[in-house]
Amino acid sequence: MAICKGVREIAHLDCPGGGQIVVDGSIGYIGHMRAPSGTSIIDLSDPARPRKIGHLTVPKGLHSHKVQAANGIMLVNHEIVSRETAAAEGLRGGLGIYDVSKPQHPKEITRWQCDGTGVHRFTFDGRYAFISPEIEGYVGNIVMILDLADPARPREVGRWWMPGQWTAGGEVPSWPGRQHRCHHAIRSGDRLYVSYWHGGGVILDISDMSRPRQIAGFDWSPPFPWPTHSIVPVPFAINGRRYLLAADEDVNPLDADMAPELAAFIWILDATDETRPVPVATFQVEGVHGRRNPEMTGCHQPVEIIRGTEVPVAWFAQGLRFVDFSDPMRPCETAHYIPDPAAGESRVSSNDVFMDERGLVYLIDRVAGLSIVERT
Repeated sequence: MAICKGVREIAHLDCPGGGQIVVDGSIGYIGHMRAPSGTSIIDLSDPARPRKIGHLTVPKGLHSHKVQAANGIMLVNHEIVSRETAAAEGLRGGLGIYDVSKPQHPKEITRWQCDGTGVHRFTFDGRYAFISPEIEGYVGNIVMILDLADPARPREVGRWWMPGQWTAGGEVPSWPGRQHRCHHAIRSGDRLYVSYWHGGGVILDISDMSRPRQIAGFDWSPPFPWPTHSIVPVPFAINGRRYLLAADEDVNPLDADMAPELAAFIWILDATDETRPVPVATFQVEGVHGRRNPEMTGCHQPVEIIRGTEVPVAWFAQGLRFVDFSDPMRPCETAHYIPDPAAGESRVSSNDVFMDERGLVYLIDRVAGLSIVERT
């Protein structure tokens, strides 16, 4: 039985595991983890009876686990998960761009392709896509801005990379491998808040999109072992001050010996002076720190659109957690929901969460199942 505290389960939909769930109006979009499942389109006009109305597939060697939709346009990522299969089949990564003005009949408009493994996570504001592609000549994913005013002809308008990534330009990274790479960027006005994996986070000024400019950077990995997954701006002031939420992801630690006893968690940063964001508090689910844990026990990510001082967070094996940061120095849990594990699994793997304008919360499991809940 699902565990509910301060939460009511409205519905559960059996479906393949997902990497992302977003809702646009009464339509939900799920990006799935494993081929051949690509993207599912869900009718949510009656949230108690979610109904799949459309589905896209992807070939083996790729996955399409991220999705965004706005203004009748849906974007899905194409990311290579098997280089051998991709090379044999001639597959390339990038973005799939679809007309979903009739969501039950998604129609491909075009594909935007790039190098390496393709595109990981991204955001989309209805015109501009802020993506994380791999590009020839760079080590790891970089920040790129695509203009989709004409969805059939995506046009790059700007890019930014962490100094050291552009090896074709003579830069030399100070880190091994692909540890410093763009995970994804979230826009708020003329700012981009970019998570950079083991490179921490950066704030970019995009008032001139052709020349993104760094305002600030911060990184606590090391000494903390986990990579930075999300930098989410709080869109309102609290007691006259501005804040960011930063989520570390409980995967791919720098220090495997330390990681099992220090599962990933949420940071709160005071960004009133945006040139110098300062961590002022952290939050971890009770009982997780200080014991040996397998990977994907701790934090994954919060919602990316914050609607109030209580924020839902997908916390991998700890399910869905609601964290109140109305006092930013003392965040606390106010409710939680842990669905039943997927068939054959011993624990849940809560991967992504979305809150719609009605306050309904959508939680997708990495292995299987979508849950819809509301606060009580």
